[in-house]
Amino acid sequence: MASAQQLIGLVKSHAEGDEERFFDLAMQLAAAEDQRGHTRLAEQLRQWAEASSVPRQSSIAKLTPLAAPRGDLAGILGARYPASTISDLILPDHLSEELRHIVVETRKRDLLEKKGLHPRRRLLFSGPPGTGKTLSAEALAGELKFPLFTVLLHGLITKFMGETAQKLRLIFDAIRTTRGVYLFDEIDALAASRGNENDVGEARRILNSFLQFLDEDTGPSIVVATTNIPEILDRAILRRFELVLPYELPSREAVQKAMRRRLVGFNVDGVDWDAVSSVAEGLSTADVVAAGEDAGRRAVLSSTDNILTDTLVASMERRRSLQGLGTSLNGTKSPSSDHKRPRTSSRVSGQGRRPSKSTE
Repeated sequence: MASAQQLIGLVKSHAEGDEERFFDLAMQLAAAEDQRGHTRLAEQLRQWAEASSVPRQSSIAKLTPLAAPRGDLAGILGARYPASTISDLILPDHLSEELRHIVVETRKRDLLEKKGLHPRRRLLFSGPPGTGKTLSAEALAGELKFPLFTVLLHGLITKFMGETAQKLRLIFDAIRTTRGVYLFDEIDALAASRGNENDVGEARRILNSFLQFLDEDTGPSIVVATTNIPEILDRAILRRFELVLPYELPSREAVQKAMRRRLVGFNVDGVDWDAVSSVAEGLSTADVVAAGEDAGRRAVLSSTDNILTDTLVASMERRRSLQGLGTSLNGTKSPSSDHKRPRTSSRVSGQGRRPSKSTE
């Protein structure tokens, strides 16, 4: 049977009048039912989906409708429709602006092609874990109402010579025929520098195949790769990506924004945000959100809607301990003592520093 997320997406797309997404979701459900052996139900779903899309058949004729990955693709691709958008992200303005421009370029592809240009489709997001790289790929898919296909590296990389390259070809065939956002999360496993001391011949062949497939890719999909350690990537990989975005640990302003957004419904009027932000230095956005959720749970279980500074600070300290960052200066201490603690990240700005392996 269809998942709850699929049904919600189907109803939501119909309510919003998004015929293209409705058609893609219906075809995805049909393919899933066909795979389960429910051929009659699958055929009915296809017939109704096609009947609902008669006015726009020509607009999708060039693309294969979205279907649940099956056969050899079933173990190496995950597929879903994210609901998030760029506005949901907590990122510096310059990163959000670049992502929004990618959306505009994709929507106005025909206009660019008339002048011999093309939208940027190969994107690399680099930076420490938990800073929003994967969420950005989801938001791009959500903005464009494209399916998000996540490449499952554990199913892609095998010990048998040549098999990984064959599976890569299947993925790039899908990239060419089924429009979507294709996410290679933590690309390091595929794209580590050639000549690395741990390198073996098969790893070089996999990288060479990946480079070749990237070169041959002409669209219409967007390929997103993420990495926590960009310094180990082969330089040839970096040249293949049309946009490389550096992600950083959150600024103090971003910490406050993340906390306020996560604690909507609670009273945070009495929170000393300077104290909380001070303790949050060195934590990722994901850690900050997790700390906010922890403080929210403790408030609910204490039968109160009030979030106290001490509660948030304690939650932050627990996250620091879990991440091995040690104990920070207490946020309630005088700011003059802040210089005693070494900074673990720079303020977010247009000048992004490259993350080191220590951020892991």
